[in-house]
Amino acid sequence: MRASIYEFMKVGIVHFKAFPEVVNGTGPVVETLRRIAEDDFFTAVEVGWIKDIKQRTEAAQILRIAHLEVCYACQPAIFSQKLNLNSFDPGERKRAIKQVFNCLKEASDLGAVAVRIPAGKDPGPERREEAKKLLVDSLAQICEYAREMGDPAITLKIFDRDIDKESLIGHFRDAFDIARELRPSYPKFGLLADLSHFPLLREKPEEALPLVKDYLMAFHIGNCVMKDRRHPLYGDLQPRFGVEDGEIDTGEVSAYFRLLADMGLIGPEKRPVLSAEVRPLLPGETSELILANAKRVIKEAWALA
Repeated sequence: MRASIYEFMKVGIVHFKAFPEVVNGTGPVVETLRRIAEDDFFTAVEVGWIKDIKQRTEAAQILRIAHLEVCYACQPAIFSQKLNLNSFDPGERKRAIKQVFNCLKEASDLGAVAVRIPAGKDPGPERREEAKKLLVDSLAQICEYAREMGDPAITLKIFDRDIDKESLIGHFRDAFDIARELRPSYPKFGLLADLSHFPLLREKPEEALPLVKDYLMAFHIGNCVMKDRRHPLYGDLQPRFGVEDGEIDTGEVSAYFRLLADMGLIGPEKRPVLSAEVRPLLPGETSELILANAKRVIKEAWALA
């Protein structure tokens, strides 16, 4: 691409992956977030659970001063508590919805313009359609509450079905069904497609993205290992780009950029947030090295797209 990447997207990083010591909403949240905020390569950041109100207030100030676009991810709160928005147990589903409501309050405190939400576990083909209806109902309640909490965009993130997260959403056709139900009533609802999840879903971006083109609002890039179950990084662990036996490196990111541009999903008219979701996992890997890896891959991939 000859044009600047910033003309086509807001380049983001997932804070709690780059600095996994804060994933549970505690730890050096402010200090690590400041390191991202001081790096002008990134124009967006995705933050998660910040339990302490004082830390959250300090973080919000840093984000405002740095002029970063902020997105809030519910995954740390939902995954750590094993909550399920499409649970067949009404009490469990109510607890999951309540947690997302709390996340929306946090997102508002932080000035987030979008909130990322994962579906619950896939119950299997026999009850999948029933679970999808429950998910639609949960998301409708969340979208209603979001209107009272600054009206952020609500984006459902598409995960794997049978390798790691075992999520109801799941394959892109199922994501389409959810978005088609919700978008007429909630125009700020949409989907997030993660490059690292295509191999886990055994789907190809050029085939899957057109199915949900009208509902895509945000994007992630990352890596995964999925050919060998014995591999220490097997599954949806978000290793660095180019890790040995991984699926995603500069070439795949570059092709993804080109596809998104050709489909009109990124560009001067839209400029969605596209974030790198990678983390240090192996000996010798640090957050600083992982950030540098991601930035180099993004720069080179864009140049080659």
